[in-house]
Amino acid sequence: MYTKYRNADFYDVTSTGKTDCPHYAKAELLADRLQRSLPNFRIQKISILPHEWKEWLEATCKRNGWKHEQSPMVWRELVDHGGKGILLGDFSDFLEHCQDYYNITSDMSTDEMLSVAAENLETKMNLIAEEQYRVSLIKPLHIWISSALSSTCHFLIPYLLSAEVFPHVSAISLHLLDLEGNMEELQWLRMETEDLALHLLHQVTIHTDLEQAFREADVILLLDEGWSEDRDGENEEEMKKKTVKGISDRYREYGQLIDTMANKDVKVIVSGESFVNLRCSLLLDNAHSIDSHQFVTVATQLENEAKAIIAKKLKVRTSDITNVIVWGNISGSFYIDLQRAKVFNYGGAIKGPAFFSQPAKSILQGRKWLETDFQDLVRCQRAAVTSKTCRAAAMTVANGMLAVLKAWNGICSPDEVFSMGVLCPGYYNLPDGIVLSIPITFTGGRWSVLCDVTIGDELKERLQLSARELRQEKELGSENCTMVIK
Repeated sequence: MYTKYRNADFYDVTSTGKTDCPHYAKAELLADRLQRSLPNFRIQKISILPHEWKEWLEATCKRNGWKHEQSPMVWRELVDHGGKGILLGDFSDFLEHCQDYYNITSDMSTDEMLSVAAENLETKMNLIAEEQYRVSLIKPLHIWISSALSSTCHFLIPYLLSAEVFPHVSAISLHLLDLEGNMEELQWLRMETEDLALHLLHQVTIHTDLEQAFREADVILLLDEGWSEDRDGENEEEMKKKTVKGISDRYREYGQLIDTMANKDVKVIVSGESFVNLRCSLLLDNAHSIDSHQFVTVATQLENEAKAIIAKKLKVRTSDITNVIVWGNISGSFYIDLQRAKVFNYGGAIKGPAFFSQPAKSILQGRKWLETDFQDLVRCQRAAVTSKTCRAAAMTVANGMLAVLKAWNGICSPDEVFSMGVLCPGYYNLPDGIVLSIPITFTGGRWSVLCDVTIGDELKERLQLSARELRQEKELGSENCTMVIK
């Protein structure tokens, strides 16, 4: 037999319903009465807008294995027992439960129910309006990342959301795009990103189509799109044609979207394992209203791989090697140039303090090694990492992109040399419309071409070879495009 106000230890009840539902109003007032009467009774109220109720109800019932069809829905939280909640039902079920368990009932009239329901809806709309106004006062930096499910993106995210990369930014909206991705996997990535609890993170959005792609973008990071799937029975040339066609179609569309959707001072960085110069060139061809200086490809990975090989040979740290230059086609015919490279902390005949450096070429006496073995070792380094780990060298790709972003945001010495693929009309007598990797420096958040370098006949020939290679790639993509139109 129950006493008039039977109490329970930590009896938590959740009441949910449409904000304009009279029965939800009656249920929450009944729960309020119980909370006032019983010291251990706690009520949680969740008001759902009418147009969102059906979707919310279906998702909640699916998650908990319940069956319920109308507003309101009331359940008991079993927090003290470590189990999932017990569904009590709608208002009638909740009322019956209160009468049986507590000997408490509700005598609210219909007019009162309607009045409270109208008040609930008005309160909810006011709260939404206040939140929208608060959000409108925040001006976040919008960062878009393609191929967001790649391992490179996982390395990038924690550093992108830090003041180390964006020292003058108060909030960042991160937009994760993966056209070949699974929405559920993207949901988990968004949840994991939010769980980092990083101060700069304003919001995370996920996308598997191009409907909203690059909207209001301030920074766009285009990772390798992965067009390297196996095609049985096709020769290498046919596979290359199909790969270039896929790249050409995708990046023409990307360029058009960036042109119309992104901010005009957007920074676009292209990275990946294949056809990076071609991809950047296609963006430039289709984003006519944006300054070509806003588009770059990253050769930092090649620079660092070259530094690692030299460091191993000279028995110094990789960070002791600076100003290595990568010329040409980053994912094709490139050349590693050490004419500006310096070595610190080298244990040779001549030694000095920590700031003392020596020219790398003067220490590495063997010209034959520099022109043959060294170049081949750099070409093989990335393939070796990929084959051993069964994935792209994601950590070094991410590190290279972050280094370029820091420099672009003014966090580097004006003397530091970077190799980047950029549109270079008029530089070093190179042809127009071609994106090649050349040495640049950053000053005040803007890059400029490093002119204090020697371009010998051999290097000119190598650059012309890279230019011809890239022209052929563009022509191959154009031919495929023409074939599709016919």
